[in-house]
Amino acid sequence: MSNDDKPNLPAVSGEDEHGHGSAVEVAEPIPDPGIEPHEPRITDIDPKAADRVERQVATMFTLAGLLSVGACVAYFAIPRDAEIAFGPLSGNANNMTLGLTLGLALFLIGAGAIQWAKKLMVDTEISEDRHPASSSPEQRAEIIDAFQQGVAESGFTRRKMIRRSLLGAMALLGLPAIVLLRDLGPSPGRKLYDTIWAKGIRVVNDVTLRPIKPSDLIVGQLVNAAPANLAPIQEESPVEYQNAKAKAAVIVVRIAPNEIRTAPGRENWGIDGILCYSKICTHVGCPISLYEQTTHHVLCPCHQSTFDLADGAKVVFGPAARPLPQLPLAVDAEGYIVAQSGFTEPVGPSFFERG
Repeated sequence: MSNDDKPNLPAVSGEDEHGHGSAVEVAEPIPDPGIEPHEPRITDIDPKAADRVERQVATMFTLAGLLSVGACVAYFAIPRDAEIAFGPLSGNANNMTLGLTLGLALFLIGAGAIQWAKKLMVDTEISEDRHPASSSPEQRAEIIDAFQQGVAESGFTRRKMIRRSLLGAMALLGLPAIVLLRDLGPSPGRKLYDTIWAKGIRVVNDVTLRPIKPSDLIVGQLVNAAPANLAPIQEESPVEYQNAKAKAAVIVVRIAPNEIRTAPGRENWGIDGILCYSKICTHVGCPISLYEQTTHHVLCPCHQSTFDLADGAKVVFGPAARPLPQLPLAVDAEGYIVAQSGFTEPVGPSFFERG
């Protein structure tokens, strides 16, 4: 059964005989137990153990340096298209070798530093009261003295084997970074400026790959197209084919001639209202083909840049900085639409060299 008895609690300072109090004294915090007694390590009392650890650390640093050199050798020696199979999985041999050698080099430097700190550096624990964040000139001088003391206590100047192997490993670790700068080249040359379009190249349907005649298009129609010389590239190199197609993709549109506003110098670039423009948006390179027949506007689905195909594909809305490049058209002897030349300006987004 419950009752009204109160537990025997310790009296609180300031209470009267009726148990009413006016103040409570705050209990003192737990006293600082201090730093536990220092226990020496085996390397502190056994010089042979210390020498053994020193050799271990030096070996790690030396292996790290050799792995860095191995990464440089692998970069040049292993073919870029070589593959390594791991059961059902496979990977590029060059990339995997570079990753393993550089990863192990970094790991061994870190493991060696940890072993050095845990087994050989001074491990005496100290306590320090909190102090303001700002430092006075005297405190800065003390920091420099403490740093120099730390160097002396770490044995960096005294243990020559560790010092030399560490410096060698750190120096060689930068060597692969210098070698990998080779992947910044070769220079692209004219690749950013030119496409595979050239004089006399037929315009073919992007789906059927059939050459297009002017009679195949009606007013208001837009067709995705490509150059006829893409097929041989696909047989030689699928990668080059994708790169070439990405830059050479075009849209062919037919607009009533009386609705076209022709820019000076482009009077003969069309064929009875048939115009051809790059399919690659000049903002960030998205493919575009969302066409509105009434306004002759084509919309980029990525960031809504809008181009007026009846007015030289000028930008009427959105973040694109310049119009879509136009491909001059003509008709060959067999009645098919061909290019008068390649694009007269780079296709796709602007780049640094273009200005």
